[in-house]
Amino acid sequence: MTKLLIVRAHPYTGEASRSMAVTDVFIESYRQENPNDVIEDINLYEMAVPEIDRHLLNAWKSLSEGIAFDELEEEQQEKVSLFNGYTENFLSADKIVIANPLWNLNVPARLKAWIDTTNVAGKTFKYDESGHPYGLVNDKKMLHIQSSGGVYAGKDPASVYIKTIFNFIGVSDFQELFAEGMDHAPESAPQIMADAIEKSIHLGKTF
Repeated sequence: MTKLLIVRAHPYTGEASRSMAVTDVFIESYRQENPNDVIEDINLYEMAVPEIDRHLLNAWKSLSEGIAFDELEEEQQEKVSLFNGYTENFLSADKIVIANPLWNLNVPARLKAWIDTTNVAGKTFKYDESGHPYGLVNDKKMLHIQSSGGVYAGKDPASVYIKTIFNFIGVSDFQELFAEGMDHAPESAPQIMADAIEKSIHLGKTF
């Protein structure tokens, strides 16, 4: 059974967020086309997403030295468990959609923290005998949905970062959907959104 994982990175719903509104339409279109697929729809702003901090770094160091998991500090255990849970959830999905706004030419901080859980040596990438990394995740499809006030055509730092990271771990089937330029040309915002909605409906039927 195919699993679609939707990763939302916006504190607002589709009523106030353009990227979330486009995502809502995509999901509805996808569900109609794929009624038997499992869809897991998560919002990172409604979840605890562990950042890589001293607790995680110290925990990983201790585990690498042979210390048992149950001997770690309670906070370390909690963060390691959360981190590993996100990694496994990503690995269990066949298709992934990441939906976010472009904030200050970057991704929201919680999305960066989640992406860190998908880049794990030995699970999503490895090093060969020469020390060169290669991806292990080559059986997944991904779609990146992003809204922005300006027009960047996928050349903004956030889009380049997301595509680069997931190409790095082996994802080659990577698609993008942008709703952009609505602050640059507010008089065209309704048409820009209408075009993005139309594209999301099409992608929902073909993704």
